[in-house]
Amino acid sequence: MGEHIDTLLKVSRVIDPPADLRAHAYIQDYDTAYRQSIADPEKFWDSIARELEWFSPWRQVLEWNYPWAKWFVGATCNIAYNCLDRHVKSWRKNKVAIIWVGEQGEERFFTYAELFRQVNQCANALKALGLRQGDRVTIYLPKIPEQIIAMLACARLGLIHSVVYSGFSAPALRSRIQDAEARLIITADVGYDRGKVIPLKPVVDEAIVQCPTIEKTVVVRREHPGMALSAPNEIDWTDWLADQSAHCDPVPVDAETPLYILYTSGTTGKPKGVVHVHGGYMVGTYITTKYVFDLKDEDVYFCVADPGWVTGHSYIVYGPLLNGATILTAEGKPDYPNPGRWWNLIARYGVSIFYTTPTAIRLLMKYGEDWPRRYDLSSLRILGSVGEPINPEAWEWFHRVTGGTHPIMDTWWQTETGMIMVTPLPCVPLKPGSATKPFLGVEADVVDREGHSVGTGGGFAVIKKPWPAMMRTIYKDPDRYLTYWNTIPNCYTAGDICHKDQDGYFWFMGRADDVVKVAGNRIGTAEVESALVSHEAVVEAAVIGKPHKTAGEMIKAFVILAQGYQESPELLNDLKAHVLKQLGKIAVPQEIEVVTALPKTRSGKIMRRVLKAKELGQDPGDISTLEE
Repeated sequence: MGEHIDTLLKVSRVIDPPADLRAHAYIQDYDTAYRQSIADPEKFWDSIARELEWFSPWRQVLEWNYPWAKWFVGATCNIAYNCLDRHVKSWRKNKVAIIWVGEQGEERFFTYAELFRQVNQCANALKALGLRQGDRVTIYLPKIPEQIIAMLACARLGLIHSVVYSGFSAPALRSRIQDAEARLIITADVGYDRGKVIPLKPVVDEAIVQCPTIEKTVVVRREHPGMALSAPNEIDWTDWLADQSAHCDPVPVDAETPLYILYTSGTTGKPKGVVHVHGGYMVGTYITTKYVFDLKDEDVYFCVADPGWVTGHSYIVYGPLLNGATILTAEGKPDYPNPGRWWNLIARYGVSIFYTTPTAIRLLMKYGEDWPRRYDLSSLRILGSVGEPINPEAWEWFHRVTGGTHPIMDTWWQTETGMIMVTPLPCVPLKPGSATKPFLGVEADVVDREGHSVGTGGGFAVIKKPWPAMMRTIYKDPDRYLTYWNTIPNCYTAGDICHKDQDGYFWFMGRADDVVKVAGNRIGTAEVESALVSHEAVVEAAVIGKPHKTAGEMIKAFVILAQGYQESPELLNDLKAHVLKQLGKIAVPQEIEVVTALPKTRSGKIMRRVLKAKELGQDPGDISTLEE
């Protein structure tokens, strides 16, 4: 894979940040701030860490024995203390921490004081079950406040939480419980999805039959009358907390103490248990939330992720609460009961920061611009995108329908990195489709297979120095952790291909295994997909390579059509002509298939290898973790 990776996408538009936003941003001169942070990264991270509260100080900022890192060595802290106690001691005590909206329209509000009270009660309930520091707790809940409360309660005691997205099947849940050897599982009777009732407790019952480490099941009962529970091993959440004290001292833990295990949702092989720790993860998520979204006390912050994914961990729960933010979180899909769902929430609650995914943006594009125009979106000031590269067409649509002036923070990072790594800041000029430049203190680059910087051009995205929120290991599998550092010499290899332009802007082009080699030319699938989606008839596209006798591989595209368009030979020829014009002859798909859905992970990433396996008649592996 040492060959040059071609980039064919040409985007020339540069959008300067609004002057008033830049004038009031935490960082007003990115280039100077970045240079200073990279000249002495330990000094930079030391200064950031001092904005938080520690029970005892560190004797060393970083201990780096490649590829193993320890940050804030010798310090003790507790991330839940910094999310709650720090604010409850201040004027923020009565500030709203969480606004929750259920799929059926229910509302729940938690001030910092009320969230603190319930987290303490949950922590005492965990202690009453005999759970001790280092024990693992599996949390299998829909997107309800109890999910956040349970996470923070575990963190408060030094327990390790393993949140599993509530859409996963019993076998997927079972494998994660077995690997973590969890003693407790917290679940709900049901979740809701597009008006349907989704039973969750039966999934847990099936999963734990083969999980001998599970001692108790705690159930949040949402349906009335509540389902019957089998005492003493099954406990009602409300009863569990009812008699517990609202005071529970946080456990001071070493900065390197594991905070959580989060299993990546691979469709092949055993899921990887990514381990993050209290100290460095706290520092990284705190400052990226603050600087990237320019988060101020008066903001209402809406991230659409689920805490079952790392985006929900870092940018619904920990990062925003560390900053004392008001968080809006909503159960349900963006187009149910209608495509105005999220726009209505933004208008109703005065959302000023809105962080979503390219997949969701393209879904809403399908319904046109009339829906967002029905709502007053004037409270917005900063937008965000996460999950995969955002194609310029979706970027422009999102920018336009939300007012045409708000900068989009196109963030690149991973479960393994824990925090945002490449991103604009509100002071950085934007190019639609580019994640722009590395975050402060992060030394990112684009290199060839031998690790040499490509300067301008395409190659592999890498990180050259450790950062505080980096994963510490793969749970029970340190050899798997080493593969991230051994693929390219002296670098953390993200597994993504990327193009760096003449201004040093990063353009992510998809996974390294999502590259098609046509007649010796290596083409990133994301570019061909972007070209297809820029046609008015296409709302979503996925591209794979298929074996070809003479060219090595040929390009096949799967497309979802916009409302009002029908498949025809004329349309398919028009799509090919459009790609020809956008990217050139080498990138034109030989085959285009119209589909109604694409296989995606529950976090919205298109699984091209599943498409490829099915196309070639191969076994796609475990697909129980896929959305569709």
